[in-house]
Amino acid sequence: MKRTATVERQTRETRIRVELCLDGAGNHRIRTPLPFLSHMLDQLGRHGMFDLVVDAEGDVEIDGHHTTEDLAIVLGQAFSEALGDRSGIRRYGSATLPMDEACVTCAVDLSGRPYFVWRVPMPKAKIGEFDTELAEVFFEGFARGAGCNLHMHLLEGQVLHHIVEISFKAFARALREAVEPDPRGGGVPSTKGTLTA
Repeated sequence: MKRTATVERQTRETRIRVELCLDGAGNHRIRTPLPFLSHMLDQLGRHGMFDLVVDAEGDVEIDGHHTTEDLAIVLGQAFSEALGDRSGIRRYGSATLPMDEACVTCAVDLSGRPYFVWRVPMPKAKIGEFDTELAEVFFEGFARGAGCNLHMHLLEGQVLHHIVEISFKAFARALREAVEPDPRGGGVPSTKGTLTA
């Protein structure tokens, strides 16, 4: 049985709908009002091998913060719902990936407890209409929504587009590993017996 979830969130600032299948083939259909964010979510679907449908609207005439944060929270909630009690998964995943001069490490623990570390220094700037600081907002929102421990570290990089893009690709690969069924495991991978609180 495939692990799936559909999560919606509507506020006065945003309207978000996410459909997710963890056991997919990387098929994705992304619609957000921030083209660079849409491009990054393409990377998540493709490199994580998640089937992903995202339909997002938000008050980007103010700025992209509300849309980015709310979308990340909803996406994290979709992962949490699709994982259920997280029984039988690897739980941990990590990836260190290069993109030209940039190289980023991402490590994730689907622990049920949100914690976020961001060591990806970038100047405040724009990539298209996307503020670079929104990358941190996205990953923090995902960690909160998914209930996961997420660490992101920049090893090398100068080109902002490359730094953010390889961050998303490393994130996708780490998540792909963490959600995979563990062929040697059984039950919830925790001495506590739960990964949901």
